[in-house]
Amino acid sequence: MLITVSGPPGSGKSTNAAGLADRLGLDHVSGGDIFREMAAEHGMTPVEFNEFAEEDPQIDRDLDHRLHEIATGRDDLVLESRLAGWLSADHADFRFWFDAPVSIRAERIAEREGKPVDRAKAETERREASEKKRYREYYDIDIDDLSIYDAAYNTARWGPEAFIDVLAATIDAYDPVSDEGKAPIEDVSYDF
Repeated sequence: MLITVSGPPGSGKSTNAAGLADRLGLDHVSGGDIFREMAAEHGMTPVEFNEFAEEDPQIDRDLDHRLHEIATGRDDLVLESRLAGWLSADHADFRFWFDAPVSIRAERIAEREGKPVDRAKAETERREASEKKRYREYYDIDIDDLSIYDAAYNTARWGPEAFIDVLAATIDAYDPVSDEGKAPIEDVSYDF
């Protein structure tokens, strides 16, 4: 089973994707971890690396190509990244979108990265604007278009354990006999 988890920074992608993978006995691959590793290799923060990626499109393409290869080559994992749902094309069994109010997301990021909330919020808003622009330019993806996802959730409504219960219940309730089809991924061009 391939499950994708997408959403903006601080939406709970990593925490909940890892918890869901553990619950289902699947591997977990985090695009955010890969991106942060790439940033560290370049001696930059994720925000600086995002800005650098605006000037060097190959940064995004390298990351996205790697995630696309994982998504299209495996069926035993929870893949988590901003574009995981898009990059998986029709290979994903479930595509989830996670979100939360920006104030909550900024608090989560501030706690995780040990920085003031106002700084985390400003950096998050810059990062989101940067990514949105690049995804449209590179692949003609409108990151705000949630129509490709099977379900979208406000993760601020549940604690992590309860939210994993919600996700597991969604998957458990799935009946392939009554499935009328996945939302197609159309008019997207990947030039890695």
